[in-house]
Amino acid sequence: MAPTLPSLPRFVRASIFTLATIAVPLVLVGLARAPQAAKPATAATPAADSSTYRIDDTHSMAIFRVQHMGAGAFWGMFNDLDGTVTYTPDSSIALDVTIDTGSVDSNNPKLDQHLKSPDFFNAKEFPAMTFKSTSAKSLGGGKFDVTGDLTIRGVTKSVTVPVACLGSGDMGMGTRAGFEAEFTINRADYGVSYGVEKGAVANSTRIIVAIEGVSTAKP
Repeated sequence: MAPTLPSLPRFVRASIFTLATIAVPLVLVGLARAPQAAKPATAATPAADSSTYRIDDTHSMAIFRVQHMGAGAFWGMFNDLDGTVTYTPDSSIALDVTIDTGSVDSNNPKLDQHLKSPDFFNAKEFPAMTFKSTSAKSLGGGKFDVTGDLTIRGVTKSVTVPVACLGSGDMGMGTRAGFEAEFTINRADYGVSYGVEKGAVANSTRIIVAIEGVSTAKP
């Protein structure tokens, strides 16, 4: 039978104690420095792709609404839109939109001619209205506050308008996405002041721009 620690000579027991006091810290240090199993890598979430959509003018329009003679609301529209929307879902959006002022449509040919005249849009001298975004703030859910330069009758002002992506998909006619903006301006700020002074046609003008775009990406 092996001798017990108390039966060993004193100098042997002292040596064993000394070795123990040295060995235990070394073991603990070694365990602390031992390489730990690497944590499994977390896959990075891919960034949403940015897509550019060319405006389909057949399915896009700009509508305006203004009070007439202090009574009813008069509605009109522009039929011809061109431009692009570059969109990254829930991240960013940029718009470059051109509206043909000669395409104004009130459902009355005589009134259309008056709207195209210098009293209103002066379509001959200013054949286009434009909006070019300069920045956008995402509000989540496909909604944005978009700031940009709005030009009407040669007058350019910075405006911020709410823009929403209504949806996107491909139903056999290319990938499409829909967008809508609704905002209000004072038309006199842009030189369209006919009827404002006497209140025949209100200054405050509500505008709705409905856009359907087709992706420019090759299939």
